[in-house]
Amino acid sequence: MGDGSAAGWLSAAEDERRRLRGAAGARPPAYNAVSPPQSPPAATMPAPRWNQAKSCLKTNALTLLTLLGVFSGIVLGLILRTSSDEPWSERDAMYVSFVGDLFLRMLKALIIPLIVSSLISAVGNLDLSLSGKIGARAVAYYMLTTVMAVILGIILVVAIHPGQGTDEGIEKGEFGRNTTTADTLMDLVRNMFPPNLVQAANFHYRTVLITPTEEDEEKYRQKVGNDSANIPVNMFKISGQYSEGANITGLVVFSIVFGIVIGMMKDQGKILLQFFSALSEAIMHLTRIVIWLSPVGVCFLIAAKILELKSFSVLLGQLGMYFITVLVGILVHGFIVLVLIYVLIVRELPFRYIANISQPLATAFGTSSSSAALPLTIAALEEKNGVDSRVARFVLPIGATINMDGTALYEAVAAIFIAQVRNVSLGIGSIIAISITATAASIGAAGIPQAGLVTMVMVLDTVGLPAEDVSLIIAVDWLLDRFRTTINVLGDSLGAGIVNHLSKQELANIEHRADTVTAKLEGGENGMEATPL
Repeated sequence: MGDGSAAGWLSAAEDERRRLRGAAGARPPAYNAVSPPQSPPAATMPAPRWNQAKSCLKTNALTLLTLLGVFSGIVLGLILRTSSDEPWSERDAMYVSFVGDLFLRMLKALIIPLIVSSLISAVGNLDLSLSGKIGARAVAYYMLTTVMAVILGIILVVAIHPGQGTDEGIEKGEFGRNTTTADTLMDLVRNMFPPNLVQAANFHYRTVLITPTEEDEEKYRQKVGNDSANIPVNMFKISGQYSEGANITGLVVFSIVFGIVIGMMKDQGKILLQFFSALSEAIMHLTRIVIWLSPVGVCFLIAAKILELKSFSVLLGQLGMYFITVLVGILVHGFIVLVLIYVLIVRELPFRYIANISQPLATAFGTSSSSAALPLTIAALEEKNGVDSRVARFVLPIGATINMDGTALYEAVAAIFIAQVRNVSLGIGSIIAISITATAASIGAAGIPQAGLVTMVMVLDTVGLPAEDVSLIIAVDWLLDRFRTTINVLGDSLGAGIVNHLSKQELANIEHRADTVTAKLEGGENGMEATPL
C-alpha cells in the first residue's frame, strides 16, 4: 500500500516537472505509436476564441434578435409606407400590428400577477426594518433622478428655445379640458386605496369635468357682462369615472402592506408567503417563454406605428426643434447623469450592466410601456446582472409606477415650449412651479402608453395655458413616448443595482442569521436522534 502511494507520488511529480519544462519552452515529446499525435499549439489557438464567440452569441441571442427586431420594424415600416402612393388606412395598419398586439397582450397578462406576487414575496422575506431601508433608498433615488431630469429639461428648453417664432405650421388637434391639477393629485391619492382589488386590476378612478351646457354658459356671460368670458372651473359638474387601465398604484400599495403583515406573522404566514413566492417564480418562468416572441412582436409594433404616421414633415421646423430638445435631454439624462450617479455610488462603470438589459430596453422602446417591460427587466437583472431577487422584485415594480424620469423631463420641456410658441413670458416663479408640478405629474402617470399627455394638463395649468394646447405636441408624442419609456426602464434598472449594492451587507446578514438558525435546528434534531430512549 505504501509502495503504491510512493510510486504514485513520484509519477505525479514527474508529470509536473514535464509540464513545467513544456511551459518554459522545452520541446514537446516526440510522437510515437503509443501516445496519439497532438496538434501543434498554433493550430489550437482559434478554437478557444471560437468557443468564446459561440458562447457570447448563445448568451446574448435574444438581445441581438430583439435589437434586430427594432431595426427590422423601422425598415419594414418605411418599405411598406413607400410601396404605395396612397396613405395606409387605419385598418391596414391594424393588420400589420396584429402580431405585435398579441405579444403586447401576453406581456400585459403577466404584469398584475407579477407585481402582486413579487412585491408580497420580496417584502415578506425581508426584515421590516430592512424592507423600510430598501424602500427608502429606492424612493430617494427615484425622487433625486426625477428632479434632476426636470432641471435638465428646463435648462435645455430655455437654452435652445425651440418655440421661438409663431405657431404657424404646427398642426392643432382637439384636446378638451376634462380635469384640473387638484383633481389629478386627489385621484392619485384615491387610487392608492382601491375599494375593490379585482376592479383595480382592470380600472382606475378618475375625476372628469362635464362641460356646462350652452344655456349655462350664456347665463354666466350675461351675469358677468362679457360675451367672451371663459367659464370658470367651479361651473363644471364633477363626475367620478372608472377608466380602463389597471390601478397599478393601488395594487403596489396593497401588496407592500400585505407583504409586511405576512412577514410579521412569522410561522403563521409562512405557507401564504411560500405560495406567493412560488407564484412569482411561476410567472418568471412564463416570462422566459414569452420573451422569445419579443423580436417579432416589437418588429410589427414599430412597423405599424410608422404606417400610422401622417407625415414625416412634423419633424421639421419648430416641432422638430422641440423633438430634438426632448431627445437630447433624454439621452443626456440616461447615459450621462444616471451613469454618473451609478459610478459615484457603486464605484464601477455600468456599461456591461446596461448591455445586459438591452433586451428589456428594446422591448420598452417597441411597446412604449414600462409596465409591459417589467417582467423582462426583472429577469435580466436577476439572471445577467446578479441583482438579489428580493431587491429586484421589490424595487422594480415601485419604479415602474413612480419613477418616470423621461416623462418628467418631457412635461417640463413641453410646457415651456408651448409657452414660447404662445409668446407667454415665464418668470423664475413660474419655472419653479413647472418643476414641482412636472415632478408630481410624472409620479401620477401610470406606466402605460402616452399617459404623459393626460398629466400634461396639470403642468399647463401651472402657467395658465389652456389644456387644448396639448394638441400642439401630439404629432410627435408617439415617437418621444418610446424614448422616454426606454429611459424610464433604464433608470429603474440602474436604481435597482444601486439599492442592491447599498443593501448587500444587510442582505448577507439576514442569510447568515437564517443559516445559523437552520444549523441549530438541525443540530438539535440530530442530538435528539442520538439520545438513547
